[in-house]
Amino acid sequence: MTAPLTQAAPARIAPGPPARPRRRLRKAGTVVLFLAPSFVPLAMFTLAPMVGSLWVALHDWNLISPMQWVGLDNFGDLIGDSNTWRAFGNTLYYIAGYLPLVFAGGLAAALALNTALRGRSVFRAAYFLPVVTSWVVVALVWKWLLNPSSGVVNEVLGAIGIDGPGWWTDPVWAMPSVILASAWKDVGFVMVILLAGLQSIPAEYYDAARVDGASTWKRFRHVTLPLLSPSSFFVVVISLINGFQVFDQVFVMTGGGPAGSTEVVVQQIYDLTFRYGRAGDASALSWLLFAVVLIVTAVQVRIQRRWVTYA
Repeated sequence: MTAPLTQAAPARIAPGPPARPRRRLRKAGTVVLFLAPSFVPLAMFTLAPMVGSLWVALHDWNLISPMQWVGLDNFGDLIGDSNTWRAFGNTLYYIAGYLPLVFAGGLAAALALNTALRGRSVFRAAYFLPVVTSWVVVALVWKWLLNPSSGVVNEVLGAIGIDGPGWWTDPVWAMPSVILASAWKDVGFVMVILLAGLQSIPAEYYDAARVDGASTWKRFRHVTLPLLSPSSFFVVVISLINGFQVFDQVFVMTGGGPAGSTEVVVQQIYDLTFRYGRAGDASALSWLLFAVVLIVTAVQVRIQRRWVTYA
């Protein structure tokens, strides 16, 4: 009698690595591959210089001699310097005049071009042309227009019996001169953003308001402004950031003068670096400006929930 045959147990195959982590790794590699063309220049020309400027801000350096470590002394010296507060004050003065003017001008142009106006495309191009024009060109043109002795503006004012001011040569009128030139250049950008916002508002809202007997002002107040608030919020944030970084027009038109009446923060950063050889102080001031812009922008983002309406 033969013994019964026993069936051998199947050999166990070791499980391979799960497919999900490999898919995630492959997907991450694809994302990195597509982001690399934009991230590498960003890291090289933005992030790396930012880290380098922070390192310089902690040193005393005149761009020639070796750097000497001073820690946070540069920040303390700047906070206690009256010139720093004057530069921030002039920058806030510029923003206080520039922001309402450019927003009101851009809104008025957007409302006008949102109607059935003949030749709207020509007017849009004309308003937007200064936006793509070099700041140096715009500043030189306005410096010529506002020339106290031979400028076109004072010639026109004199023709109607008004004695024109000194404009960029007068400490009182120098900053308004810069504000006027800046608003003229940037009003086209604001117009395009607000015009896009106006054209995205459904016509049914206006039709319903007319049926309810709403006047033109009430339609503007209760329909246009609330539904335009997302575009307005974007314009305000961008204009504030640009306002804090104002430099080109000041450098060309006034150079920070007369008597420091137009010396803004970025102008002071330039002077500290290239006129006085205080690169450490300049880097520290640039980081103070960055902190102020970051705080102001964060506050704007925080409070936008109270007045921005998303349809």
